[in-house]
Amino acid sequence: AAAGGIEVLVSLARDGNEGQKEEAAGALWNLSDNDDNSVAIAAAGGVEVLVSLARDGTKGQKVRAAGVLRNLAMNDDNRVAIAAAGGIEVLVSLARDGNEGQKENAAVALWNLSINDDNSVAIAAAGGVEVLVSLA
Repeated sequence: AAAGGIEVLVSLARDGNEGQKEEAAGALWNLSDNDDNSVAIAAAGGVEVLVSLARDGTKGQKVRAAGVLRNLAMNDDNRVAIAAAGGIEVLVSLARDGNEGQKENAAVALWNLSINDDNSVAIAAAGGVEVLVSLA
């Protein structure tokens, strides 16, 4: 990650072919388990790319993108960035309509995002409370 790999992976997740996007999102998911990497992913423009993949990607891309967002949402600044990028609505939609992996990652991402009070309000406004209760 220190050798510029995160920037390359974010670029591939944005501009690669379908397989490259999925693999790049998977690699970012693994890297995002580390706090410093989470900050670096966001700094490289990863939040917007991952929200876009979670919204418009293939099934596999959506699972992986939601997994990265789940980890990124452990960071206060990233919680704000994910909400600003439209991630709450995307994650509520995935938690409602996605496959099992998508639902799980989206639900945990929403849980992590809800630590921020403004995000809690936005999650409720997006219908997230009902969706999360239905998954319980």
